[in-house]
Amino acid sequence: MEHTFTKTIIKIIKKRFKDNAEDVYQKSELLKYINYKTKSATKGSKARSSFANLYAIYILIEDYINKGFDKKKGYKNYKGAEFSKLFIRQRELPFGSKLQNHALNNRMNSEFQKYFPASDYIPILRNLNNNRYWINENLLKITIAKKTFNIARVINEIVDDYIKTKRGSFERFIASCLELQKMGKAQSSTVQKFIKSLLEPNVDARLFEIVSYSILRSNYRDQKIYWGFEKSKIREEHLKLYKTGRTNANDGGIDFVMKPLGRFFQVTETLDVKKYFLDIDKIEHFPITFVIKTELSEQNIISLLRKKAEQLYSVKDIVDKYMLSIEEILNIPKLNNIFDNCVKKGNLKEILDEIIIQSKVEFNYQDY
Repeated sequence: MEHTFTKTIIKIIKKRFKDNAEDVYQKSELLKYINYKTKSATKGSKARSSFANLYAIYILIEDYINKGFDKKKGYKNYKGAEFSKLFIRQRELPFGSKLQNHALNNRMNSEFQKYFPASDYIPILRNLNNNRYWINENLLKITIAKKTFNIARVINEIVDDYIKTKRGSFERFIASCLELQKMGKAQSSTVQKFIKSLLEPNVDARLFEIVSYSILRSNYRDQKIYWGFEKSKIREEHLKLYKTGRTNANDGGIDFVMKPLGRFFQVTETLDVKKYFLDIDKIEHFPITFVIKTELSEQNIISLLRKKAEQLYSVKDIVDKYMLSIEEILNIPKLNNIFDNCVKKGNLKEILDEIIIQSKVEFNYQDY
């Protein structure tokens, strides 16, 4: 697989291994995996970044290099890196402040095996008894004509360059938002077009969640209900949507919560019925609205989920119970319609302002 950033990868490999660069790359499954995971480098802020799996590799190789094992023997006798230190380190890296432990524990290995099912090795080794971790040194040592090349430093140099490239794209994204913020009503059509470009299937999951939240927050705040515990004390209250944490954190939480109705919202880009039912299970079948990064119709989504559910579960009552827990489906066309209505109400500036606020928090803009 070759993409724009592949040239940078090859350039870094050639800088270190000269004439052997091409052979090293062709023989290295790990370098090919890194190549795949960095395909979004030059696609701008809207493309998925894949930092979690890359950082799992990066911090283990960093530990390997810091201990000098790229230049000496004895890694097989190393007691391993402590999970707590690795966890802290990955959160110190750019865009890593809210990363969870999934990539370190299994996700990275699982994905690697999907790409290289015939491989004899998995990248991350761990001892569950004492929470110690190692990078698989067999994937770092490439033998060409009886000569062994260690690619540890090359891999981390590639990831460093990828981080630099992605950071630049996010800085440009924030700058574009701030520039649009200054335009005011005179350029409202430009602002609308920009925001709608963030509601597309290929947009980075974090940006999609941020924009979805900003639009829905604006939409619901114009709606009000009348409620109370006594007839004589009924009160008027506008609906308020709250984000419950960082975007795309894979932390098992619910993404948005609405007050005072107590509605739950979960943002997703998958149509994996197991993921939906897991979300339903963790809130004990409390009704949940799914905000889905797809242009499929609501009817098609429901039909697809039911069909997959029926294949997974043979009992109709179980399938019905899960499906009834889906309160509403908000797909891309529906979000666009909601956005158009918000614009008609004069809420465009509010939505853009919220996108900027949430993006600065998400991308640690204050740290740049």
